[in-house]
Amino acid sequence: MSFTGKYQLESQEGFVEFMKAVGLPDDLIEKGKDIKSVSEIEHNGDHFKVTVTTGSKVLNNTFTIGEESELESLTGGKVKAVVTKDGNKLIVSLDKVTSVTELVDANTIVNTLTLGNIVYKRVSKRVA
Repeated sequence: MSFTGKYQLESQEGFVEFMKAVGLPDDLIEKGKDIKSVSEIEHNGDHFKVTVTTGSKVLNNTFTIGEESELESLTGGKVKAVVTKDGNKLIVSLDKVTSVTELVDANTIVNTLTLGNIVYKRVSKRVA
């Protein structure tokens, strides 16, 4: 199954607690908590390009499975990391955050971010 597509955030759990834990300022947390971000994914073999637009903030990451890449974190910093694939899951650790993005069916992506015992879960549905 290909990850390629455009997905809009449908629901999320744990946003405020997680963003506080990663150090995002309260004003940005307030602005961002109700925005329905859009993720565009281009998937070609082991190569991925992911663009996440949240209001005026755009996060771009390009990577190849199993190879070290420089990825932008949620707070805007650049981190070297290796993305791995396990079935329909993309897994990466950025600093102390572990991200698992799962294509649960042809139209749904679930992204789970974990920092210690704090979990932020995002469910996005395909729009294109």
